[in-house]
Amino acid sequence: MTMCKPRKWFAGLTGGLLATMLFLSPPAFAAEDVAEACGYEPIPGENPHYQVTNCLLTETALAYDIPPEIVKAVAHKENGDWAHFQPNGEAIETADGGIGLMQITNYQHYNVERLKADLIYNIQAGVEILDQMFDRRDLPTINDGNRAVIEHWYFAVLAYNGTMPVNSPVIQATGERNTEAYQEKVWDIIEEYHLLPLVRIPFEPDDFRYDPEVRAPIEFVTAHFETERPLTETTYHFLNGDTVYSTTAGLQFRERPTRESRSLGTIGAGEALTVTGSFVYDESNPVRTNHFVWYPVQRSDGTNGFVASSYLTTQGTERPDPVEPPPAPPTAPGEFSDVPAGHWAATAIYQLSERGVIQGYPNGAFGLNDSITRAQAATLLARAEGISFDNRPNPNFRDVPRDHPYYAAIAAAVDEGIFSGVTATSFQPSAPLTRAQMAVLLTRLYSFESGGTSHPFTDVPDGIWYEHAVQTLYANEIVAGITATTYRPSMEVTRGQFAVFMQRVID
Repeated sequence: MTMCKPRKWFAGLTGGLLATMLFLSPPAFAAEDVAEACGYEPIPGENPHYQVTNCLLTETALAYDIPPEIVKAVAHKENGDWAHFQPNGEAIETADGGIGLMQITNYQHYNVERLKADLIYNIQAGVEILDQMFDRRDLPTINDGNRAVIEHWYFAVLAYNGTMPVNSPVIQATGERNTEAYQEKVWDIIEEYHLLPLVRIPFEPDDFRYDPEVRAPIEFVTAHFETERPLTETTYHFLNGDTVYSTTAGLQFRERPTRESRSLGTIGAGEALTVTGSFVYDESNPVRTNHFVWYPVQRSDGTNGFVASSYLTTQGTERPDPVEPPPAPPTAPGEFSDVPAGHWAATAIYQLSERGVIQGYPNGAFGLNDSITRAQAATLLARAEGISFDNRPNPNFRDVPRDHPYYAAIAAAVDEGIFSGVTATSFQPSAPLTRAQMAVLLTRLYSFESGGTSHPFTDVPDGIWYEHAVQTLYANEIVAGITATTYRPSMEVTRGQFAVFMQRVID
């Protein structure tokens, strides 16, 4: 594969001046410069190599002062393979009028035929729309609105798909986070393909107003949100000579910019590195497992190599992982302040508590309605099976270092084959466990008869990765639907619900 050339408009710029141009006053967009930088020679009706598309998306995003993580995740949400053309050479078009890679539906300012025939023009249109959404005055803002912070683009990404009720951050009827909203799915993609643990800023139902039965835009009642949680800056602004730091323990130091390259050793969390040039794109051919890029860096001992951009920061500290401390035993074992004796989950909770499987919080509460995290679920399942946490191999998840409060439990659960990572290098310990994931975990750990009545759930299609697990648990009367015909696979599982499911399985 031809590696992408240095960005033409960066020539002769160094240090703070380049950073200023990147994030304060971006240069004018020039399609020919992007094509040259990416070694892209258009062939009518043919999609370029995946990493060339990676380059086109990245360079266009930088030209418009948008974190490339945002643009690439939106492109992935619209077309999972980053494809613009169909096998027959025609541009991809959807039933709702979306055109090409970026699924452009607003044609007012664009040439429709160019949107179909010209990949760079299509990408530019999508990036321009994102840029315009960020500058809208009728959308909420977050903190100081720094364009380099990924989470600050939350409402711009929402608006890219439309400010209809389906994309409300909160489900008004229940107060739950709307995990099916477009922008939430884009955030999921950034976490999976850029390996960046994004902050999910909390919202309340009163922040938004809409009628789910009427096709009318969401009314944004709260115009501005402030959070003190450390947010995530783009990983594309490091410059030659910058000092950067590893955000995780056990980071692989590669000879070449690809996971397939020989490892030159591992880098510790917080280790200082010096950037020795512009980022480059993965040289594997083909590679469809990541969106990130690679930086050439030098260690303090003078060794040169490459590190994935996702694991670098200029802050000098390990990127914080939004993980709550592990639950401690309640002050009065077997008695939880928020679980009355007559509660529907009480029997399961107290039986599991007596067995030492479940614990509560230090304040004596169980956290009945709290979402159970992947880390907590791994701990409970391992305890339930009496699995030892000692002397387990390191699963090498970048978000579960050895000093992580759930490290031992996660390592044991992975070693026993109970749990696996979201990706090869990411476990996402703080992510809520979904009903789909729960079904797979329980069928992976316990043996069930797979026959019985077919499930009635319209939202669990044939062949989906969790369909067999849901069918098995339904047939064995372990789980039921949220309604008679819906399972809600993406809904988060509460600690109370998980206790009930576990007790049913054990029984």
